Amino acid sequence: MAETSKTSNFIRNIIDEDLRNGKHATGIHTRFPPEPNGYLHIGHAKSICLNFGVAEDYNGLCNLRFDDTNPTKEDVEYVDSIQEDIRWLGFSWGDRRFYASDYFERLYEYAVRLIEKGLAYVDDLTADEIRAYRGTLTEPGRESPYRNRSIEENTDLFRRMRAGEFPDGARVLRAKIDMASPNLVLRDTVIYRIAHAHHHRTGDAWCIYPMYDFAHPLSDAIEGITHSLCTLEFEEHRPFYDWLLEALGFPAETRPRQIEFARLNLSGAITSKRKLRRLVEEGYVRGWDDPRMPTISGMRRRGYPPAAVRAFCEEIGVAKSNSTVDSAMLEHAVRDELNRNAPRIMAVLRPVRLVLTNYPAGETEYLMAENSPTHGGHRYVPFGRELYIDAEDFMEEAPKKFFRLKPGGEVRLKHAYIVKCEEVVKDAEGHILELRCTYDPETRSGGATAHRKVKGTIQWVSAQHALTAEVRLYDSLLRSAAEEEEESDDFTAALNPHSLEILTDAKVEPSVRLTAAGTRYQFLRVGYFAVDPDTTPDHMVFNRIVGLKDSWSKAK
Repeated sequence: MAETSKTSNFIRNIIDEDLRNGKHATGIHTRFPPEPNGYLHIGHAKSICLNFGVAEDYNGLCNLRFDDTNPTKEDVEYVDSIQEDIRWLGFSWGDRRFYASDYFERLYEYAVRLIEKGLAYVDDLTADEIRAYRGTLTEPGRESPYRNRSIEENTDLFRRMRAGEFPDGARVLRAKIDMASPNLVLRDTVIYRIAHAHHHRTGDAWCIYPMYDFAHPLSDAIEGITHSLCTLEFEEHRPFYDWLLEALGFPAETRPRQIEFARLNLSGAITSKRKLRRLVEEGYVRGWDDPRMPTISGMRRRGYPPAAVRAFCEEIGVAKSNSTVDSAMLEHAVRDELNRNAPRIMAVLRPVRLVLTNYPAGETEYLMAENSPTHGGHRYVPFGRELYIDAEDFMEEAPKKFFRLKPGGEVRLKHAYIVKCEEVVKDAEGHILELRCTYDPETRSGGATAHRKVKGTIQWVSAQHALTAEVRLYDSLLRSAAEEEEESDDFTAALNPHSLEILTDAKVEPSVRLTAAGTRYQFLRVGYFAVDPDTTPDHMVFNRIVGLKDSWSKAK
């Protein structure tokens, strides 16, 4: 067994115990089995990190297996996006990409075997009737009138189901277990249904498709999975998982073991794939990769570093009971990674022109600025007579503890000089056109006479050299992190109408020209930003990743 640097948890304890008992001599083998009916979200990121991480820790293997058993909801677009997400998170499935559809013929044969053993039957009840016959948690179910068909009749009907003789919904194949079981899943689970639908891989070869509860354990067994890690909603399905493999004669010592863990619920985040699909299809967001979405592709586009997402998944750990994680914890992981690795630049989101009346007209000098306190390095930024500062850094009637620029007040321009505001120029409506200031040439940052101190330091960019950029400021999709979005189908009423603000006239220093999409920066005193794929050589677009304020670290 490989030495693991990961935090111990109950799943690793189970694996350690199995290995001590001499099980799984050929190695640990896990799988990540997404259904290709939408894009993956932050909850799937936890499952990816767990399944692939466990395999890595024990020098084992992890398969990527698409659960493509419902052709009416699946698409190749989702298959491609899932693979991109896993690669982005830093994991690889090697040559072990599988599909449940790879096993359709074998699954059909297993179903026939159950029929031949008297453990499955074709049922003509409708879906509503099946639900009514199933009973409740306090009342046993009733047996279907078709439950005791002969093996020969069931075999014939199932063959004809496959041949396409019956319409959708006319018949299903059910396991024959116990209609009085306290576990409702064991009350004759439906294992095959009719669906005359085109499949993205098998085309029109099939018109019956296995249910997840049937395909999943058998796919695990076929692939030699040792530990099948599932979220807690599958806990009540585990008895059927075990019943099926035992009924079909899989040896106990080599059967996969299903282990359930708590899914990730993130405060203020919508993690229902159905609801995320609705946001996309009804135009509430720009697509599955909208940076407001909790999808992995949305986080990637927003600028989240994959290392931060992995660190977050490790930090929250693996639990046996469901709970909700504060979204500030995810932002803390992102901010921590960016603080160490994102280079610093200067940007002005809401520009106000500042003119240095005593600076030589037409002159430009280049001032040295530090790129990163962690990785070092320097760049040169142009400085001239006309600059831009942020509107938030100037106040005409400033309170006593306002240490930025004000009439008659002084402030240091980062990496540059101390300036003093001498005059405020306005238009007829009273809007500020420019601030006229003077600079002290003896106070250049890093110079021998830069010792004079002032209380405020602000960022700036040269008006002559600045690049104009579009900046997208993202907030939570929900009005409040406390919104109970899972409780109501009308969750759109809780959407935040101010989740996106677009600034079209931001100014950034010229060092970022022609930067590749995805490059991340800290805008000094503003926050962390990433270059959006919408960027062109003539039009830069930045997404705010997170602000500078870290509420989670303060809470800790």
